[in-house]
Amino acid sequence: MANWYSADLHFGHHRIIDFCKRPFASTAEINAALIANFQACVAHDDDLWILGDFAFGRADDTAQFESWFHSLPGRKHLIIGNHDDEAVISLPWASTEYMAEIQDGDHSLVLCHYPMITWNGARRGALQLFGHVHDQWAGSRNSINVGVDQWDFRPIQIEEMAKRAVPERSCGFARPWSSRHEPWVSSLSVFHPWQGPPFPKQHGRKVKWTNCTLNLLG
Repeated sequence: MANWYSADLHFGHHRIIDFCKRPFASTAEINAALIANFQACVAHDDDLWILGDFAFGRADDTAQFESWFHSLPGRKHLIIGNHDDEAVISLPWASTEYMAEIQDGDHSLVLCHYPMITWNGARRGALQLFGHVHDQWAGSRNSINVGVDQWDFRPIQIEEMAKRAVPERSCGFARPWSSRHEPWVSSLSVFHPWQGPPFPKQHGRKVKWTNCTLNLLG
């Protein structure tokens, strides 16, 4: 038994091809690729966590929603996203929540459709998994976008995403490189990534800047 994670499948959403530059000619191609990729990864007794935006369509098209749902393997859990209406929520999920905290092996995880600035356990090693932003942001050192647009239209497991979470990623903030070790550095500064960071002096010493780590706010 294993846990798998994904988000933003957007079954049946034609405009998502243009919005996210998905390399498919039609929604039928996307749907078929998603189903094939998920079936190749997830076993019948695995848990599959969908972090929002499962499908997009008419609320009365329940038969189509059910077909997509039953095409995916595993025990399926829904973390509700902004496009998940009652027709999606009422599918026979093993659980439905707006946010969940789970343990996957040695990893404490906080699951939410939306990326968060901080969360329970952020300063104690908990990872936040999210979707919603598609191909716009992969995440930071301790938060990971599990959406299909980031992972070749397939679900992922904790071991793979934890490797990606190690490098620090730019997110529009700067922090002093030495802030964790030298208490004289007391503040964060904000800059536009395309302009580059400021280089202030604090206590007569230059500050070296690098990409932010959001767990400083947790």
